[in-house]
Amino acid sequence: MTRSVWLKADDAVGDWEARKRRITAGLEAGVDWVLVDEADVGRVRELGSVNVAAFKDAGDHEAEIVDASRETEPDIYVVGKEGEGDGTVDLPSDFSGSADLTTLRRSDDRAQASYVRVFDEDYEEFAEEAARDAEYTIVATEDWDIIPLENLIARVGEETNLVAGVDSADEAATAFETLEIGVDDVLLDTDDPDVIRETVEVRDRSERERLDLRYAEVQQVEETGAADRVCIDTGSLLEDDEGMLVGSLSRGLFFVHGETADSPYVASRPFRVNAGAVHAYVRTPEGETKYLAELQSGDRVQVADTAGHTREAIVGRVKIEKRPMFRVQAEVETDDGPDVVETLLQNAETVKVATKEGRKAVTDLDAGDEVLLYYEEGGRHFGEKIEESIIEK
Repeated sequence: MTRSVWLKADDAVGDWEARKRRITAGLEAGVDWVLVDEADVGRVRELGSVNVAAFKDAGDHEAEIVDASRETEPDIYVVGKEGEGDGTVDLPSDFSGSADLTTLRRSDDRAQASYVRVFDEDYEEFAEEAARDAEYTIVATEDWDIIPLENLIARVGEETNLVAGVDSADEAATAFETLEIGVDDVLLDTDDPDVIRETVEVRDRSERERLDLRYAEVQQVEETGAADRVCIDTGSLLEDDEGMLVGSLSRGLFFVHGETADSPYVASRPFRVNAGAVHAYVRTPEGETKYLAELQSGDRVQVADTAGHTREAIVGRVKIEKRPMFRVQAEVETDDGPDVVETLLQNAETVKVATKEGRKAVTDLDAGDEVLLYYEEGGRHFGEKIEESIIEK
């Protein structure tokens, strides 16, 4: 699921300068949407590139002059502010008489989203009704009550993009995890740049793949002679427990640590993974693989930690040089019995793999050691997993 962070920046935030500061902080942090009043759409477009949602004809903007030359059309219109959705207008006893719902149901694309503050069960029912016609349903609960979110996720979660109003990164994390499904997006209401940044980080973490890594017993470590070795230099720094998943066989990818540790021989390179020979596979964020020889600046690769948490990194540079290599062979237990996987790694003290005893240089690796890897059955065709009889050895 692709999740998004929306930032609330309508006139309830304050004057334009206050709204501008909030929007600028959101753009710098990487929010996906900004929710403003209709009169501010052009101003937001001038600040930077972001999706813009606008409350339809809401707020008092008589003193604000918008240059007609600006791009003033939002990506979506939102109904509910100063209407039934936020409680300004009383809910009708019969929802068929609702002005907000009528606007949503018009065929002229007058509005694509609804905004509802859930004060009680009647408003929860109103949000549920709006969700049946709205592409996006923004729900703000009082005192951040999670029960309405649970109900709406269960009842209309597949009919609309559910957006939960939050005030903090912790609330965003809970909203993304509710009922193990979570909302699609969150609408953040804060001026704090740190909270905005932390909420974007929560979004990123919620989208990351979690891998089931396992240990395999090393069968042999054999010198093979020289081969063309690939170092992957990323555009981001790696943590001590992070590395990449690489291997000669697509079904078994070895965890190779980043060069985050100093050694007597060379300074640390906390952006680098010495990944192996040119023929080997490396795992990408989409769950696919690429040959190391194919990588180039600007490509994306998957970074994993020893617990299986993943993130993506951008390749900044690839270095290919002829170096002496080891062939590392390990046996992994599967439902169909033991399977042997292998890879080629440079014969160097700075190349380290994850073992049950911790990080270990490939030069110190022995038969009987247990190394960490990612194993999956099936083969690969142009990097994509397929259910086909493929033999790799």
